[in-house]
Amino acid sequence: MEYRRAFIPGGSFFFTLVTEKRCPLFDNEHNVDVPRQAFRNVKEKRPFDIEAIVIMPDHLHSIWTLPPENADFSTRWRLIKTWFGKHCSADLRVNPDQARQNKNQQAVWQHRFWEHALRDETDFTRHLEYIHYNPVKHGYVGAPKDWQYSSFHRYVRAGTYPAAWGTGTLDFEGIGHE
Repeated sequence: MEYRRAFIPGGSFFFTLVTEKRCPLFDNEHNVDVPRQAFRNVKEKRPFDIEAIVIMPDHLHSIWTLPPENADFSTRWRLIKTWFGKHCSADLRVNPDQARQNKNQQAVWQHRFWEHALRDETDFTRHLEYIHYNPVKHGYVGAPKDWQYSSFHRYVRAGTYPAAWGTGTLDFEGIGHE
């Protein structure tokens, strides 16, 4: 089976990236700052909007909107992952014995990422809510407001969500790839 990605100039996409062997690299504030810096660095050269993001201990989810004339999210992710790999401290990296055999590099991220082209406003909203509810789904917190590594707080400040959003049970069947 041949895998094909959807390239839509100016499109919005939901992404999932997972650390190599599900290593909990982002289990503290210091370590979370490294991918934040990687995003800032790449956005300077290849602009895109981060509509939503959540950084979990061993994976992240994000929604991006690309510029109208551009559909190249793959290069952006490659640059982010490369920048991250060069700038993370050695203690963030997976044991060198676990490095990929075909490349002389220490593995930090799984080789691929998962993307979904968002079809419409309803699809966008479902994935936005999935991102913000993810820390609750995984049992890290009781409510999205309690997870600090999330764009949820930006949406509360903008009035999109009340601070108590997501304290009940939500159904996200068919969303995400973890």
